[in-house]
Amino acid sequence: MSMTNPAAGTIRSALRYPAFRWLLSALAVSQVGDWLYNLTLVSLVYQRTGSVLWAGVTTAARVVPIVLLGPVGGVIADRFSRRAVMVISDITRLVLMLLLAVVAAAHLPIVLAPVIAALATLAATPQLPAVAAVTPRLVGEPDLPGANAAQAAVTAVALIAGPALGGVLLLAGSAPLAFVLNAATFAVSALAVLAIRGDAFAAPRSGARPTSVLAGIRSGAAVLRGMPSALWLVGGDIVGSLVCGSLTVLLLVVARQAGMGAQGYGYLFAAVGVGGLAGTGLTGRALSVRRPRYVLAAALAAAGLPLLLLAVVHLPLLAIALASVTGAGAVLLQVIMGTGLQRSVDPALLGRVFGLAMPVSLGGIVAGSLIAPALLHLLGGPGALVACGAAILGYAALVLRRAGGLPGPDARPAGVEVPAAASATQVTVSESAELAPMGV
Repeated sequence: MSMTNPAAGTIRSALRYPAFRWLLSALAVSQVGDWLYNLTLVSLVYQRTGSVLWAGVTTAARVVPIVLLGPVGGVIADRFSRRAVMVISDITRLVLMLLLAVVAAAHLPIVLAPVIAALATLAATPQLPAVAAVTPRLVGEPDLPGANAAQAAVTAVALIAGPALGGVLLLAGSAPLAFVLNAATFAVSALAVLAIRGDAFAAPRSGARPTSVLAGIRSGAAVLRGMPSALWLVGGDIVGSLVCGSLTVLLLVVARQAGMGAQGYGYLFAAVGVGGLAGTGLTGRALSVRRPRYVLAAALAAAGLPLLLLAVVHLPLLAIALASVTGAGAVLLQVIMGTGLQRSVDPALLGRVFGLAMPVSLGGIVAGSLIAPALLHLLGGPGALVACGAAILGYAALVLRRAGGLPGPDARPAGVEVPAAASATQVTVSESAELAPMGV
């Protein structure tokens, strides 16, 4: 396959759309800033208080608002222009980051840090549902897997680059500068969103807009209840989140068992990240198959089977390789869920559906990190790994037996016209010839 004619559904194919490149650029810049900010925030609070409890409270302040109020953010994303929602979210967080810089530089009461962090997360709650709802309007339907994989790849890279930059700034004693840099990323993100032309961000048609927050949440829940396929997809993503959460604890056991020393935990977690990044390259071909339940089951197996093997592995290199496979499976589960919902849900309802699905998935990470210590206490290290792996494989077996009718590459929301991926002003002449077979 040549560089000028990438296979449909791949990251390279999704990147042919100028509008999507702007959106991806906005996400890339802001996510690097987010990870930079996360490291700096927790370090600042710990340095000022010397309390692990305060550090934990600050971390919770960054997570709890989106878990509790994510559905409200989804309703907002479906009620108003999604461009306005995303830009206002960015500008609000920009102001809050500058306030954090003042708190750090002026040595204001440190209790302000978790409060501002919670407000920043609250401002972000409509952002992810809006992105998920806009993405199908920026790329052709066959390229949705590649677009979602590109977003997952950006997240993986940001997880590496953001903390690395934050570590450098902390060594230089520049916590205020780190917050200012994060504020600047939100400015860049807002400008990138404003650069996207066309009506991709338009508010849903008036008849589909939620009349109230509660009505919007109810309608999103009704969509999920009425679509068994969507519930299977969300369940798969929750399983992937549980894996990620449990690994924060279980990889400590694996590192000790493999004799990898104190730094082994870091190596294993890096392997999970590298595997996740590599897994994004598999999504295009995997999601082009006509029987997607097998893809979902295979992704679950990739996430769960290595945990069974890690229970008995004592070779460091083999442990690292298995951890990377688990990372690839977890990322594939995330992309499968996002693409499946985008393919099967009315675009006017996507924001509120993702507003329900994403907080539940994030809650899975928290639950996994809490369940793993209990399993270690009851079953020991190898037993906990086997239990987690067996539970994931059990869900894979249920998918094969009962999850018929998962949305494949030809799925369309009933009675809804799928919007064009890009207008003539957004696609170059050379690209338009490639898009013609896709019906765009």
